[in-house]
Amino acid sequence: MTNSIADIVRDARGFFVIGSNTTEQHPVIGMGIREAVKQRGAGLIVADPRRIPLTRLAAIHLQHRAGSDIALLNALMNVLIGEELYDKAFVAERTEGFAELQAAVARYTPEATADITGVAPELVRRAARLMAGLRPLALLYAMGITQHTTGHQNVLACANLQMLLGNLGVPGGGVNPLRGQNNVQGACDMGGLPNYYTGYQPVASDEARRKFEAAWGVTLGSAPGLTVVEMLNGAEEGRIRAMYILGENPMVSDPDVNHVRRSLEGLEFLVVQDVFLTETAELADVVLPGAALAEKSGTLTNTERRVQLASPAVSPPGQARQDWEIICDLAKRLQKEPPQGPFAGWDYRSPAQVMEEIAALTPIYGGVRHERLGGQGLQWPCPDLDHPGTPILHVGRFPRGLGRFVPVDWLPPAEQPDEEYPLVLTTGRVLYHYHTGSLTRRVPGLMELYPEGRVEIHPDDALKLGIVDGGVVRVSSRRGSVTARAEVTQRTQPGLVFMTFHFAESAANVLTIAALDPVAKIPEYKACAVRVEPVA
Repeated sequence: MTNSIADIVRDARGFFVIGSNTTEQHPVIGMGIREAVKQRGAGLIVADPRRIPLTRLAAIHLQHRAGSDIALLNALMNVLIGEELYDKAFVAERTEGFAELQAAVARYTPEATADITGVAPELVRRAARLMAGLRPLALLYAMGITQHTTGHQNVLACANLQMLLGNLGVPGGGVNPLRGQNNVQGACDMGGLPNYYTGYQPVASDEARRKFEAAWGVTLGSAPGLTVVEMLNGAEEGRIRAMYILGENPMVSDPDVNHVRRSLEGLEFLVVQDVFLTETAELADVVLPGAALAEKSGTLTNTERRVQLASPAVSPPGQARQDWEIICDLAKRLQKEPPQGPFAGWDYRSPAQVMEEIAALTPIYGGVRHERLGGQGLQWPCPDLDHPGTPILHVGRFPRGLGRFVPVDWLPPAEQPDEEYPLVLTTGRVLYHYHTGSLTRRVPGLMELYPEGRVEIHPDDALKLGIVDGGVVRVSSRRGSVTARAEVTQRTQPGLVFMTFHFAESAANVLTIAALDPVAKIPEYKACAVRVEPVA
């Protein structure tokens, strides 16, 4: 997030939520938005293919078709530019490439995009005018924006919109991605991406590579590694022979689960490190018992870039150990030669010592130490020990100087409905469960509230297909089929069905497609073609 949760909730005069079921996926932030709307009259615009809970409070609900985000965003910008509602001073002083953006969005009039998005032209105009009148306006998005084959371009379009409105570098504004899992921000910060070292230092950078080679006493390559889907493709093709999976459950969370199973079963050796015996751990040759959150020490970095200290409340049970201890022991057994370089060894005494290495090699974490993380922690960038952290990014200037508009064009999802698979499936979460259910499905109270996976389908489609509310249906795609109970509801729109992915016995990701964004390499979870039929 470019901004902090507190300043968004406190200072935003308006919110534009796109591709985020905020109250169910990020309930703390969702509650803050609800309070801002109800208690101080902030405006709310929601763009979502479904009628999510936030739409009940929204001044405008742009119920666009799954996968049409760029067309919708460009249409909003078309109105802002055409009616001269954009922030001319911000665009002139702090950006470049406006002429190119103006030319690109010129053809995305609300009328021209209506057939793509399904949104009435006048509603697009009303939304654009409201955005222009509600500055500062915070844009919040989640995986409904990123989990497409055009996810990278979707994010660029969001940034274009906020620069056009002058909503960057100010309290209550910003481009604010709401991260999908606990500490996923921290994992990315720490180099948990195939093309970056810690702190987003590119592996292709000679300068960065030389720094890490000297620190670790190793020789490093300049080519990026593989993403999860690419690893599984490599396993199925025999190019990857072994895999170590830590705290991840791809047998439920990854697209095309039948392909995932084939890939993992084809490995010569699979190690899984987790808290419970997950569906993925059941396939492993070795299971290493890790510690749960309340049993760990170290840091977590949340969605607003806030680094916070975690201390164990209880000791890990049985043979379970903290993840960093397991990793260090494995690394020492694999190290062939004596370590060379100031950070080449694996004899860490504590997570605090690990953080000292992080700070030494990672400029945005340069001033982060465990002793500074009491209370509210620190938000990066925090480059040195005297720095207080950075609540809002891009104040006064962008890191590159001027913010650059990057025009993007709409492309349809990789898989389109046809006669055999006439409906579009999109996936998501519900309030009562988290990710693959490894934790929440072991809580009796949550299972009582939401015990099984459901298939949301619009009444018009249900009537055509002979589906009744509560009846069992089979949902099929080109990759497989699952059965689940139907929920006939107006939350969806005609032609769209929705499933959660929490339930392994009715796993939506048996159906989803592993088509990837060519830049970000994220799979297209949010749109694929399916058919739904009642089970007699």
